[in-house]
Amino acid sequence: MSRLGDASRPGAGEPHRVVLAGARGHGRRHLENIRRLQLAGRLRLVGVCELVPLSGAELSGPGCFDGVAQSADFAALLDATRATVAVVCTPIPTHTDLALAAAERGVHLLMEKPPAPSWAEFQGITDGLDAGGAVCQVGFQSLGSHAIPAIRALVADGTVGEVLGVGAAGAWVRDEAYYRRAPWAGRRRLDGADVVDGVLTNPLAHAVATALALDGTTRAEEVSAVETELFRANAIESDDTSCVRITTARGRRITVAATLCAQVPDDPYVIVHGSRGRITFWYKEDRVLVRHGGRAHEAVHGRTDLLENLVEHLAGSAALLVPPAATGAFMRVVEAVRRAPDPVALPAAAWRTAPGESAPRRVVHGIDGLVAAAAETLCLYSELGPSWASPPRSVTS
Repeated sequence: MSRLGDASRPGAGEPHRVVLAGARGHGRRHLENIRRLQLAGRLRLVGVCELVPLSGAELSGPGCFDGVAQSADFAALLDATRATVAVVCTPIPTHTDLALAAAERGVHLLMEKPPAPSWAEFQGITDGLDAGGAVCQVGFQSLGSHAIPAIRALVADGTVGEVLGVGAAGAWVRDEAYYRRAPWAGRRRLDGADVVDGVLTNPLAHAVATALALDGTTRAEEVSAVETELFRANAIESDDTSCVRITTARGRRITVAATLCAQVPDDPYVIVHGSRGRITFWYKEDRVLVRHGGRAHEAVHGRTDLLENLVEHLAGSAALLVPPAATGAFMRVVEAVRRAPDPVALPAAAWRTAPGESAPRRVVHGIDGLVAAAAETLCLYSELGPSWASPPRSVTS
């Protein structure tokens, strides 16, 4: 059943009717955010799509989620509830089918990152959205930070001089149980379908997207080339310790280094390197440190919630912060990672086992400093000297 175009707006005086696909794991954050907005009268949860329905305890709390429809059939749930908005927080390989099901019904989307595991699927989603007249917001919440326009203004004003490049660093810890949480976790492909669940394309994808955004490189055509170096310490198919260097159409370099095998987890950050100073942005904290002229100034900024922004956009009162077109450059990176040779397994001498939160974890020797050095120098791992980074890098234009 198609409702093409009739889901653009709720009835007069009614909040948007929302279906949440994927309400466990990270989806719990979306469930609580929907609760917050429902209490504010901005929208109403009408359906939850999960393979196993949520229990009454999972739906309990402030506000009323009584009577919320539940089904494992997303398309049928959209039809039954006459939803006007859907939030998709499901495994990466399911994004395309769910997005197209919503689009052909004119249902607007907030879709978790990465929007798709390949460039071809990303194009299929955008074509479907255009055909259905549906709006999509991609869930890069860091791009809702008010620090982004503030940093861009500082760069435009010449506060740190000419921009020489942008570096980003992400040093996180994940134990072996992290890769057992779902069949697709840590996979590049599953049952013939692309997954591309690597450190730079999923858990630390925000580092890539935020670095691109601060450089002003957001659209696909603004990327000239992507160099990738993909490694893995864990017994997985995908990468857990990797770096990329993006060359922009303006000739600028953006280097992002990340690992899930750090000694000590740290908040990820992005550095804008200028000829007369630098700007460091810890995007999870919305914290910005500006150094120039021998002075340093720190500020913490606010943040706009992306679902709230989508609702405001549908009401005609705000521009959409993260439309699919603004993630085209990020998807060029995803495609480069997808097309690169399979990640190189690090030799046993390059890592050690340490206690994790719920299972053992693997720690790559010296990786914390190496990640920071890559962001500082804009170099790839192979250019920084570790013996395990000798395989040639992959370059995608």
